[in-house]
Amino acid sequence: MSSIAPPPVAAKAALQYPDFRLFLAVRVAAGTGQLMQSVAVGWQVYAITHKPLYLGLLGLVLFLPQILLSLPAGHVADRFERRSIIVICLGAEALCAASLLIASWNGLSAVWPIFLTMSLFGIARAFLGPAMASLVPLLVTKEHFPNAVAWNAQANQISVVTGPALGGVLYGFGAETVYGLVSLLLVIAVFSTTRMTSRLKPLQAGGVTLERLFAGVRFVRANPILLGAISLDLFAVLFGGATALLPMFARDILLVGPWGLGLLRSAPAVGAASCAFWLAHRPPKNRLGHLMFACIGGFGLATVVFGLSSNFPLSLAALVATGGCDMVSVYVRQSLVQLGTPDAMRGRVSAVNLVFIGASNELGEFESGLTAAWLGAVPAVVLGGLGTILVVGLWAWRFKELRQVDRLDDVQG
Repeated sequence: MSSIAPPPVAAKAALQYPDFRLFLAVRVAAGTGQLMQSVAVGWQVYAITHKPLYLGLLGLVLFLPQILLSLPAGHVADRFERRSIIVICLGAEALCAASLLIASWNGLSAVWPIFLTMSLFGIARAFLGPAMASLVPLLVTKEHFPNAVAWNAQANQISVVTGPALGGVLYGFGAETVYGLVSLLLVIAVFSTTRMTSRLKPLQAGGVTLERLFAGVRFVRANPILLGAISLDLFAVLFGGATALLPMFARDILLVGPWGLGLLRSAPAVGAASCAFWLAHRPPKNRLGHLMFACIGGFGLATVVFGLSSNFPLSLAALVATGGCDMVSVYVRQSLVQLGTPDAMRGRVSAVNLVFIGASNELGEFESGLTAAWLGAVPAVVLGGLGTILVVGLWAWRFKELRQVDRLDDVQG
């Protein structure tokens, strides 16, 4: 008997849910503000110190709260109402932006106020991440979840495109202009979150125990597909990320100033947003494991091109390519993680995933800053891209189950 294929999911299926639309508004407002702030902070730190090591230390300051608080944050997301967690964390981030506004308004000649404020920002983000990441499956049906992942990624990339570009342009009017708008956007995100009406409290009961805190770690370790997907992203981006060094490239190599830095920061998101739009309308059906490995390899190759380029348009094109490749990888990885995890554990598993993402991003920025201080910016980026390609080969050999994943149905529990 021949089986009848299920009808294709409409490209806008997830948008029929009002709370999911509010969630997208939160992602765009908060994400845009956070990335505007990131551009302003990075430029201020480098302008004050003229040392790439401090750009790396800035990434480390953001990463430490993530690694230290990830397990408690995941447990909180699985125990308490996630909407309330998001409101509290976004409110705290708004206060951090307001603090940077006041400090810049009064004249900022040292980096320690920035590092102190960003460490507090990192604490709020550590608790925000698992709550946000585990919220989407509660807003749409399981059937429409992959479509929601694509729209969520597209909303995120809209903020990644507009945030750095706005931050770079508005920085020309003063850092306080950037921080003022960031504060406003975060307040808008708080208000949008309070309007959600879905039941957003998970089903888990019971108090805090070591067994519950480490349940997410054990779950990931016992699942080679999830472990392979999460760790592949960690080491690929850890070596291949060049974000921390973009102020150095903009100021000293490409000679394009803060507006150019904004464009450089936005370029990966242009590629990512384009791919996210494509994924929402034409999601890949088969050979997802092979697709993920190929795109991460492309990410490493594009990083090498960026490191070797001294031409601004070519550098932008290379960064666009890194964003497009990374977006496909994110789509596959997030779908595998969320669909392969029971709802009662999504907060803790998301926390583990976010630790790996944080390590790949912020710890990668520290690694890039340290390597650039030793070898220079260009060798640091080129060697990092080559390291990413090497990681892809090693993981393809080590995690055969991940490489052989064909469809998302293969991992749904």
